[in-house]
Amino acid sequence: MARFIDELKRNAHCGELRAQDENREVVLFGWVASYRDHGGCVFVDLRDREGITQLVFDPNREGHGNLPRTAYELAQTLRSEWVIGVRGLVVGRGANKNPRLATGEIEVHVVELSVFNKAETPPFEILDELDTSEEKRLQYRYLDLRRAPLQRTLRTRHRIHQTTRRYFDDKGFLELETPFMVKYTPGGARNFLVPSRVHPGKVYALAESPQLFKQLYMIAGFDRYFQIVKCFRDEDPRLDRQPEFTQIDVEMSFVSQTDVFRTMEGLIFRLWKEVLGIDLHDLYPSGRFPEMPFEESMKHYGNDKPDLRFELPHTDLTSLVIEHGGGGIPFFKDIADKFRDGTYRRDLPAQIVKALRVPAQVAGQSLSRTEVDKLEDFVKGMGAKGLARAKVDLEGNWTQSPLAKTVTPEMRRAINQAVGAGDGDLILFQFGKESVVQTVMANLRVHLAKKLKMIPEVGHGGQFKFLWVVDPPLFEYDDDAKTWVAAHHAFTRPHDEHVGLIDKDPGKVLCHRYDLVLNGFEIGGGSIRLHDPVVQAKVFAAMGIADEDARQKFGFLLDALRFGAPPHGGIAVGMDRLAMLMAGAESLRDVIPFPKTQKGTDLMTDAPTRPTADQLAELRIRVIEPPTS
Repeated sequence: MARFIDELKRNAHCGELRAQDENREVVLFGWVASYRDHGGCVFVDLRDREGITQLVFDPNREGHGNLPRTAYELAQTLRSEWVIGVRGLVVGRGANKNPRLATGEIEVHVVELSVFNKAETPPFEILDELDTSEEKRLQYRYLDLRRAPLQRTLRTRHRIHQTTRRYFDDKGFLELETPFMVKYTPGGARNFLVPSRVHPGKVYALAESPQLFKQLYMIAGFDRYFQIVKCFRDEDPRLDRQPEFTQIDVEMSFVSQTDVFRTMEGLIFRLWKEVLGIDLHDLYPSGRFPEMPFEESMKHYGNDKPDLRFELPHTDLTSLVIEHGGGGIPFFKDIADKFRDGTYRRDLPAQIVKALRVPAQVAGQSLSRTEVDKLEDFVKGMGAKGLARAKVDLEGNWTQSPLAKTVTPEMRRAINQAVGAGDGDLILFQFGKESVVQTVMANLRVHLAKKLKMIPEVGHGGQFKFLWVVDPPLFEYDDDAKTWVAAHHAFTRPHDEHVGLIDKDPGKVLCHRYDLVLNGFEIGGGSIRLHDPVVQAKVFAAMGIADEDARQKFGFLLDALRFGAPPHGGIAVGMDRLAMLMAGAESLRDVIPFPKTQKGTDLMTDAPTRPTADQLAELRIRVIEPPTS
């Protein structure tokens, strides 16, 4: 071994050798991916992070004394995942080329072999495609990471990091750090708490984002800041969420919303070019992404992150239902009756009616009646009570629908016209509480697109549809607390023309907040910050936050804003989500080296663990055990 490490240095990687390297002497290090003894020669596929090279151990090779036979005899003992080093000659494979390997034109005839480490039989094979459960792969993540697909995604992630740093450095940004352990401030996601031994009974919070500190950098005069930073949120994990994640965090002084957009579009164009080799100017010649008002996004797609790779927009029928007094449909009449003289009763939860037209055939696909019936189970899984539907015939009549028995002809014609339904089309309805209807219809739209082969089940399918969603409400009404709360955070700047509405009609106040959306995923979000203390006080008042309460929660930032805060704004882009979409991966866990499970656990290290009695005593913490059933 000492000869290989000390004298024989690696001079090539396993995935880089080609026909032009023939007759070159190489030293390779790596893992035994496969072993085949053909009775006169031993063949080994050697793997490292760059790929695979076939090794040949021929005991009768001449010109190297007894070295080839010694290497051959040692090679007969090799097993899968042993770590070895070899010295040998690159030889062309002639007619025996392997088109499945990038190095398939050559093989390396080994004259010298060293075994660095033996390996036990792994719990699963290290293959590109395998059906081993994700739980098992996460338990042995270091083995899973040897697989080429994961190595490719992590290389993509690395290139995103490096390109991002070069881009922002070129643009005059400073890469500055912010603390992880901070003061808990309410209003965002749930924080992880860190108890302090030095200050018994007190806790730090792990930062869910650098938001307040990056604003302090602007007040300090640093003008342009960025950071690739870890953030922490004690939330339920899901497909595109992890308890610890990475952001590309950006803040700028003396900028408008448009300035932020142009800066981030420049980053995205450069990432796609340098990492994926795709020039987004072919899709967006102006170098800019389209913008869509929040209200329009909610109306047509049910959320603020629409996937624009396909159509299937929603149609809001609420006004139509009111106009027709329900149109003979009992459920619709209940909603219409909530209006008196055309004025919505604010004492009742907001309710709406939405429809989605499924064309008779899309991309050569259509829905059978059985598949339509299964859609009802799908929406019930999201909290819907059911899924009303109607199939339209040549005359515009509704068939295969219980609504057909009571709907008035006028209402039926009006709905057909509103959604653009014709012969063979299917209309799907949702009605009830606005938040539920929007969520159900948004997810149903994407579910149908996958079922009808309009988009792939996983990955981008070669399509990249970017969108800025802009001008959302500053406030949203909390039905439980019976008060207005910040839809994003309390330091978002309202539109100048809406400042007068803050204390009169908060629900109509729009703000300079924005989300960058790609293929139905929010990859970034930010806002222009509120730096005017007078308007800030009005925002707090609308939320029912008294001066004393505001100082207790945000005192250090409020103090800083009084010492010459410049106009500023920024954005945070989810690095993990960006890498997932660029790599075409199935979930965030495929682009994070050591991720947590859906339950937020680490199967490899068995975290989280119970603290010992001594640890609890030192921190002066008592654990309350959950009640036993």
